[in-house]
Amino acid sequence: MISSQQLAEFRSQLLKEKKELETEFHVNDSFGFDWQHPHESVGELSSYDNHPADEGTELYEREKDLALKEHATHRLDNINRALTAMDNGTYGTCEVCGEDIPYERLEALPNTTFCKEHSPDQIISHDRPVEEGVLMPPFGKFDMDNQDENVAYDAEDTWQDVAQYGTSESPSDFAFTEEKDSYNDMYNESHDPTGYVESYENFIGNDIYGKSITVYPNSQHELYENELDEEGLMTSFGDLPAYEHDPYVEDEDKR
Repeated sequence: MISSQQLAEFRSQLLKEKKELETEFHVNDSFGFDWQHPHESVGELSSYDNHPADEGTELYEREKDLALKEHATHRLDNINRALTAMDNGTYGTCEVCGEDIPYERLEALPNTTFCKEHSPDQIISHDRPVEEGVLMPPFGKFDMDNQDENVAYDAEDTWQDVAQYGTSESPSDFAFTEEKDSYNDMYNESHDPTGYVESYENFIGNDIYGKSITVYPNSQHELYENELDEEGLMTSFGDLPAYEHDPYVEDEDKR
């Protein structure tokens, strides 16, 4: 049970916070939501002559203002709820179980009217945007191909295609995981192939029937051969069996 002095201190603190929130709502026009149309808050009359990127920025700012407004409104509602409980003589007891709320909790959250066990704010929402209902794998929720190697073009490949144009990653972000040779590789799994599975698909081609297999020399082909030479292999999956190996070896000693 809190004392009358403690109750007076909490009331004074709550009234101060209430005044600050109400002033904030008044000064910023309820975070711009007193305006009839979002364009009024940025001085625009129409979207007609605006670049889509500018529209996206304004939408982001509008959504941020909405989140801030909801947070401030929630705080103000809790303050009014706590002040009402003080007037009713029930402040300091949980609305659900009726047990005393520990003083330490009231000191940290003077606007609460619930004990820790019955606080509605401890529930973490798992609701996801409705758009994800149609963006299921491979382009919805996904993980990197650490456990499940997927050869299809999925959301990870899409991210890698976009990330190559720049991310917030820097060399320090990869200091203890993997080395990067270039700033162009400053994103996760930048070494992974995009649009193909095996490296030789960059320089091997065939006709519509899968025949007339042809090698098209290019920089990828040269890189592929150099990598095999460094490993002392003839193919990426190991040396060829003897009956396939012999025709490619000119030196008799290597047969």
